[in-house]
Amino acid sequence: MTDSTLETRNLDWGFYGTSAGFTDAGDAWAKALAAVGKATGAAADGVRDFLDSRHGRHFADDVHNGIHAGLPIAAAIDAAVTRWMGWTISRATSRETGIPKGLPYLMGFVTHFEIQAEQAD
Repeated sequence: MTDSTLETRNLDWGFYGTSAGFTDAGDAWAKALAAVGKATGAAADGVRDFLDSRHGRHFADDVHNGIHAGLPIAAAIDAAVTRWMGWTISRATSRETGIPKGLPYLMGFVTHFEIQAEQAD
């Protein structure tokens, strides 16, 4: 289970900085950290690093689209998680990143950041 108290390392960009433009960033951060962690089973630092990345910024944009469509923040995050788990890693993305082709997009990128965090230790 992901630790929902893990703080962002990217207050200005990534998921946190982007979500600050349309909702309470701290609340959205905690909910996204928990939802992405639950969906992927990844360690908290991998989820954090994903959300802090440019991919996290795009994930926040997807959450914002859900809010704009009338969903409350938790439902918008869940909808984004579902959408990102439904997409798969393409052959081109696999060649660029080393993430296996066909893996759910969210799981692939979160795992990618989880592995990078482990290698940094």
